[in-house]
Amino acid sequence: MATLDQTDKHLLNLLQENARFTTKQLALKLSLSPTAIYERIKKLERQNYINRYVALVNPRKIQKDFVAFVMIQLKEHTQASIAAFESEIALIPEIVACFHVSGTYDYLIKVNLDEMSSFRNFMVEKLTKIPHISNTQSAFSIKEVFNHTALKL
Repeated sequence: MATLDQTDKHLLNLLQENARFTTKQLALKLSLSPTAIYERIKKLERQNYINRYVALVNPRKIQKDFVAFVMIQLKEHTQASIAAFESEIALIPEIVACFHVSGTYDYLIKVNLDEMSSFRNFMVEKLTKIPHISNTQSAFSIKEVFNHTALKL
């Protein structure tokens, strides 16, 4: 994979700021032609620097601003139990992020819901029904201080 030059880095920073910038707007900001910008973006997509384009939805507007972080410990650490757990956890729509981590717990998940009673239902009806889990511990967000989506280059 080719290394990024300064223009590519600047272009990626701009697209992370606003993926709806037109090639003309980007061209003006980077002092390049729209065609050159288009070609650079296509190259960055082909090389998997850009995975996808998304809209960031305001969780408060859709009543999904109750955020819980759940640490999960598995019963077994076999390849089969890890794969089975990861397959099952991926099917639960309330889980917006899942990380395999080091330390006492094996996984950290982020859950977005509308309120505490929904979290209880999530735990009882969905998460604890997964047979590979031995222990969980939860923490709740009091306030989102920041949550960056951009990776500065």
